[in-house]
Amino acid sequence: MKKIIGIGNALVDIMAMIDDDGMLDSFSLPKGSMQLVDRQQSESIKKEIESLITTETSGGSAANTMHGLAMLGADAGFIGSIGKDRTGDLFEDDMKRAGVKTHLLRRDYVTGTAVTLISPDKERTFATHLGAAVEMKDIDISEDMFKGYDILYLEGYQIIDRVLVEKVCRLAKENKMEIAIDLASYNVVEDNRDTFLMIIEKYCDIVFANKEEARSLTGLDSQEALEEISKISATAVVKVGEEGSWLKSKGQEAIRISPLPVDCCDTTGAGDMYAAGFLYGYANGWSPQKSGALSSLLAGKVIENVGARIEKQKWPEIIKGISQMIRD
Repeated sequence: MKKIIGIGNALVDIMAMIDDDGMLDSFSLPKGSMQLVDRQQSESIKKEIESLITTETSGGSAANTMHGLAMLGADAGFIGSIGKDRTGDLFEDDMKRAGVKTHLLRRDYVTGTAVTLISPDKERTFATHLGAAVEMKDIDISEDMFKGYDILYLEGYQIIDRVLVEKVCRLAKENKMEIAIDLASYNVVEDNRDTFLMIIEKYCDIVFANKEEARSLTGLDSQEALEEISKISATAVVKVGEEGSWLKSKGQEAIRISPLPVDCCDTTGAGDMYAAGFLYGYANGWSPQKSGALSSLLAGKVIENVGARIEKQKWPEIIKGISQMIRD
């Protein structure tokens, strides 16, 4: 099985169910988006949700995907930057318990947090203070970090540091690695469209996008966007929510992956777990159809609970389902 390492913003997720969307308006947070906030606004939002029930886990898009891969039994690593604080300890301990091999830089600044506000209709909005996560620079990245790995999973939020992203991709390719990228959020794509297109065309083998991100990148609706992305990447994946997802490899027909019937509680982490499922199958040499089926399974399981992580008690059932997929 191919080994996978992810790089991204090391954050601690703080999740809260809100009663209505008034809180989003009061903090000027567009519903369904990921907004970067400064430390003062982050603290204000945390104070506002003190009376609500909240949960804390290690997070960040790439970290969630690597956590899921490790829980599946894959050899997964993660590169990121955290603070020398309790929140940073929480992040590191949580990742290591799952079996992720961590390459963490410790900085004299607070660990980043992503406050996830979950609306009554289950849509989630992120107020992210990157904190120590953005203290990771290109000079911190060495070729040794990639030794022994076959696939790099790149979190799209990293695109704001183009110098870092280009160095990471260059070192991965010099190490003969394949590169997968997740486009992160539609507003991030809108603000960095040209850089995304350059990185994808020059370096990436697999691209994950939801329908909004795909439209921001290409200006096209889902299936047309899938066609366009597959022209510049060996494999394109476009997720279309309740309608499932579409996969297309260069020169091949598009494949539709049906969603599983689930009782949706919170959509946080669906894309991250989808990527974990697909990469697990891909790393094992599965067909796109079978890899997509595992993606659908993991995405369905995570949205049945609050937060970006699948509940621990569900993993034995998932592992059993994988055994059946291998036999089929």
